[in-house]
Amino acid sequence: MSDIDEVYGKTFGPPDEREIEARDHLRQFFNDDQESVFFSRQLEVLHEHQYFHWITNRAVRDLEAEGSIRSEWRKLSTGTSIKLVWHRGYRFYRRSASRLVSVVEEYSDPNIGAALGLHGETMVLEGFARNRFLMAGRNTRQYGEKVWGQTEHDLDFIFERDGMAYGIEVKNTLGYMDGKEFSLKIRLCRSLGIRPVFVCRMLPKSWIHELNQSGGFALVLKYQLYPWTHRELANRVRDELGLPVDAPRSLAEGTMARFLKWHAKQT
Repeated sequence: MSDIDEVYGKTFGPPDEREIEARDHLRQFFNDDQESVFFSRQLEVLHEHQYFHWITNRAVRDLEAEGSIRSEWRKLSTGTSIKLVWHRGYRFYRRSASRLVSVVEEYSDPNIGAALGLHGETMVLEGFARNRFLMAGRNTRQYGEKVWGQTEHDLDFIFERDGMAYGIEVKNTLGYMDGKEFSLKIRLCRSLGIRPVFVCRMLPKSWIHELNQSGGFALVLKYQLYPWTHRELANRVRDELGLPVDAPRSLAEGTMARFLKWHAKQT
């Protein structure tokens, strides 16, 4: 199983219709832009409205295998690596590749990553507090007398209002969260007798359906949220890589309004 398959908790057989469709779509995408360099996660996000991330990833590998695109692994200063891909006809790709890697290096810095994770939680905490939700726990796996003991996992927050309790998990990342963790956190909330709520930049529709069936809610932000102090970096990531990032001072009123509307139906 590849790294991407492990992240999404998926196993695959022969290509299905959606993967074949994605492969054709991406082949045309590269034909239309023959002098740009991309990286795998970027392509997943750019095409997520048409295809799940894992389908795009598989389609990219198919195009590599057939020779339509070229690829190269680049090691970042953090020790991790990213796969760069470009149209097979782009001979002088190195300058574009170096410029892309420079931006990725900057936002992949561990200090930036830590800041984004903490900032996402802070934004959510402020948004729920502003709407009169009471925090009943933070980084916890206990609610009342009930304790989750099957694993060491916990929830970012537990909020209460109008007799309802919600287990909140925040993922301020470009990619999907780990599929196994997603299912586990639903079970964790169920064991505590609270409703699961995931605040994420993006989730697959099939996961959102699973969450709805469990009585939970997906508060999809669509943007990765940067601190206001990092707005210049956010602008470069958005403008140079085309990725959905933003640096607002608080969660948009419309974002919390979606949750409040759903909350009202539960009470």
